Amino acid sequence: MEGERNLEAAIEQLLNVEKQMRLAGDVAGTKKAATDILQLCFEAKAWRTLNDQIVLLSKRRGQLKQAVTAMVQQAMQYIDETPDIETKIELIKTLNNVSAGKIYVEIERARLIKKLAKIKEEQGLIAEAADLMQEIAVETFGAMAKTEKIAFILEQVRLCLDRQDYVRAQILSRKISPRVFDADPTKEKKKPKEGDNIVEEAPADIPSLMELKRIYYELMIRYYSHQKDYLEICRCYKSIYDIPSVKENSAHWIPVLRKICWYLVLSPHDPMQSSLLNSILEDKNLSEIPNFRLLLKQLVTMEVIQWTALWNDYKDEFENEKNLLGGSLVEKAAEDLKQRIIEHNILVVSKYYSRITLKRLAELLCLNLQEAEKHLSEMVVSKALVAKIDRPMGIVSFQTSKDSNDILNSWAMNLEKLLDLVEKSCHQIHKETMVHKAALKV
Repeated sequence: MEGERNLEAAIEQLLNVEKQMRLAGDVAGTKKAATDILQLCFEAKAWRTLNDQIVLLSKRRGQLKQAVTAMVQQAMQYIDETPDIETKIELIKTLNNVSAGKIYVEIERARLIKKLAKIKEEQGLIAEAADLMQEIAVETFGAMAKTEKIAFILEQVRLCLDRQDYVRAQILSRKISPRVFDADPTKEKKKPKEGDNIVEEAPADIPSLMELKRIYYELMIRYYSHQKDYLEICRCYKSIYDIPSVKENSAHWIPVLRKICWYLVLSPHDPMQSSLLNSILEDKNLSEIPNFRLLLKQLVTMEVIQWTALWNDYKDEFENEKNLLGGSLVEKAAEDLKQRIIEHNILVVSKYYSRITLKRLAELLCLNLQEAEKHLSEMVVSKALVAKIDRPMGIVSFQTSKDSNDILNSWAMNLEKLLDLVEKSCHQIHKETMVHKAALKV
């Protein structure tokens, strides 16, 4: 009781000092008086009084910005010293209310919200934590360090994925440009010009840029796995594979390279997939996992792949992915793999045949007639190839129908070639005649 009276008296005295300093416009004096009041409350472990004083000091007429900033920064150091979780939440909420709408303490507010969201997540309230984090738009904070901004946005994305809000997760992820991870951190920072915002240093617990790159792509893999976008998953793994710390350690890059190979095979055939496939085949590290090199080689070679033989060879490798980094492949991956092999085989057949019977096509694909027709129709609809099926005759034609302009152009080209040949022949005959005449004269 005596201690409380002494504390109140000391606070009252300091409040008078703070008022005099504030009215005199003394920044250093006002800051010292305000922080001393908080220090007294902290040392007396009077948490309720501390909260009341923070609110009171921040609402005083003509309160200086520097004093509010110093107060919020001072009180933030006390958060981890609180005796229980309720007191901690109360203090964070008080500081949050004080810093709300004040641009000069926006970074402190962002850090407070992050702490509060972490507490909510630990209590199992993921939706609440995600909503809290989304209130803060850190991309507009000029004074916040780049790595801290990225880490904050990644935390927002992670919480959205945890609550399965994939649309918002995608919107938030677009705030980070992948090019930001390619910046060279060794380059000297430019000295800020006069009038520029001074960028704060990132706190010690913020990961490095390369570590953030890895976290970013791992979150994007979670998003694209939900969308079943195999090519994008593959590109994310490729970006992880290119991180120097991953490339230096074979225990890290082998599982990543395996995933790249699997998702490349699972991706539908298109120009992006083809170029990525060829660039991976040129990678020297692929020789460390010969089975996967062989798998990719089979896809590049224009030959029909027997599904049953392929599945028998790679079934164990497919199952082993569960035990490796990144976990098992997405659901239905085995079905999609079979689908991709069938599509590859149809493309191979279309290269070698201009017309083929549906029965023979089904034999080559190891399918029945209905399934062969279904897969072929799907590929035609997706514009992967051009084909026409004559169902009564049971014949598939892979020839593209030419329009009248193309036909006329080809005729014109053929005529040009013919005339060139005639001209060359005439020239040769004339030359021979001249040579023969010259020989006769001699």
